[in-house]
Amino acid sequence: MTAAPRGLGLWLSTPNAALLEIASAQEVAAIVLDIEHGTFDLASLDATLLVSRAMGLPVLAKAAAPERAAIQQPLDFGATGVVIPHVGALAHAAAVSAFAKFPPLGSRSFAGGRTVAYQSPEETFFSGENGRTLCLPMIETAEALDAVEAIATLPTVDGLFVGPSDLSLRRGRGRYRRTLEDRRDLERIAAAARAAGKPWIMPAWTAEEQQWARELGSRLLVVAEEQAILADGLADALAAAQDRSSGASPAARS
Repeated sequence: MTAAPRGLGLWLSTPNAALLEIASAQEVAAIVLDIEHGTFDLASLDATLLVSRAMGLPVLAKAAAPERAAIQQPLDFGATGVVIPHVGALAHAAAVSAFAKFPPLGSRSFAGGRTVAYQSPEETFFSGENGRTLCLPMIETAEALDAVEAIATLPTVDGLFVGPSDLSLRRGRGRYRRTLEDRRDLERIAAAARAAGKPWIMPAWTAEEQQWARELGSRLLVVAEEQAILADGLADALAAAQDRSSGASPAARS
């Protein structure tokens, strides 16, 4: 099995080639494409994965839905792995994760194309592709958390991906506020992954979350989100320009 990317990752919600180039230059460990909530259609997803592969950037594609086509398409286009949202209890996790693996391990359908260099597949292609690509169910529902230990051991599952905001909502806590209960959920997910000998991955936007993730052994921390980067950068530029126009230095303002 291909090892999950290790280090710091970037969350991308639009087909932004310039940001991919910047991320590559900054040696970002991996890109998470948010197909579910982003603006990707099939053509832009295909182009984004082509560019990412050319730059050697591992890409984890967060599928639009826990459905066969949505899971298979990013893998057919060459994604390093697929993140499956809205996974439920064990039976559901087993069914949807099977879409990411070829038989006899799973039930993924063969498409040809990029993954076989537009040729006929070699005999070893299917087992090799099962090992090359990663299937990462999201633990973001109460049902998935209740079954997380069993989900982590599924042969079609290569690791776990945490959805902290939805998990807090689905657990009846409302908005994700990094409470003790949130921490305990993360501890359980981390322990399940560790017991299964598999990695777990977390979007960790704040220093507190990043510290939690490191303490609990998260392999990849997704620490920057495309739209937040733009918003923060614009706010900083406007504030700096306002300081200059008013005659105050940024240091004096702070």
